[in-house]
Formats: sequence, C-alpha cells, structure tokens
Amino acid sequence: MFLTRPAGLLLTPGASADRDHSTLVAIDEAMPELAVHRVTLSTTSINRAVAKVVEATVALAAELGTSTEDIIIGGRSFGGRACSVAAADGLAVGGLLLLSYPLHPPGKPDKLRVDHFPAITVPTMFISGRRDPFGTPQEFDDHVGSIAAETTLSWVDGGHSPKGPAEQEVVRLVRAGLLGV
Repeated sequence: MFLTRPAGLLLTPGASADRDHSTLVAIDEAMPELAVHRVTLSTTSINRAVAKVVEATVALAAELGTSTEDIIIGGRSFGGRACSVAAADGLAVGGLLLLSYPLHPPGKPDKLRVDHFPAITVPTMFISGRRDPFGTPQEFDDHVGSIAAETTLSWVDGGHSPKGPAEQEVVRLVRAGLLGV
C-alpha cells in the first residue's frame, strides 16, 4: 500500500469533464470501503479550481468528522493538477492521486506544469497512459524527483483517457495504492 488508508477520497475530473467521468465513477464504485466524493470543478481557471478543491476537501473532512489530513485528494488531468497545487499551497492532506497528470500541453514539452512540485510534501501517486501526449514516462522520470515526498509512477496501456482494460488497471492500481488490496 502506497498511501496510508484514508478516511475519504476527493476526486476531480479533467477540464472538459464533470464528476461523472467514467474513470472517476469506476474508482468510486470499486471502493465501497472508502468515502469517495466526486466534485465537478466547473472552471478552467487553476486558481478557482484550487479554491474549489480546498472547499470540497474541508467539507468532506467535516462530513466524516476527521481532519483534512485523513483525506486523499486527486483526479484526472486538470483536476489532479488543481489538487497538486492545493497541496503545494499548504492544504494538509494525506496524499495525492494524480491520474493522467498534464505535465505539459500536448506538443509543448517546454511549457511544463511542475513549478509547484518541490512544495508537495505528501505521498504522491501518478498513474498515466504510456502514450499520453501530456507527458511521456521519460518526462515524468525527469520531473517527479523534485517532489519532496514518496512518489510512485504507474503506467497503463493507452493515452490520456485509458478505456476498457486500461481503465480497469487504473482502478486496480488505485485500490492497491489506497487500500492495499
């Protein structure tokens, strides 16, 4: 198990999706042992998305009668990025789950979204497609070492939005990482 078994999991979608993205729903349905809360960000502004992540994390912790440090936050693409920035900005959480993290825009490897990585101090789990145009395995290897906490990288078949067996592998990796099963 990579991350300490949390009290809850906050999941956020990519910029063009909502809380009902198939991967988020599949994770939610596969984790009945855990309070999973899916949140639609409804913005492409990173600052507004970070504020929504903070608000939703505090609300989930209050609902569960625990602290935000017992909550894992994360999501797909832009949603995961917003969660990682929230954690880097000081939101005390138990860890980060970053699915298809957008290391850079497709075809623009010089426009990295990693400046906040050194400020991340919680365990971080990345799961991405081997052919994701938002970041190759080598690019991730080059940048995740700047995170000041235990970090794991897992790769599944496919690109930015794994489907079918690849999506099932994402769910399996999340269960193993958060629940040890």
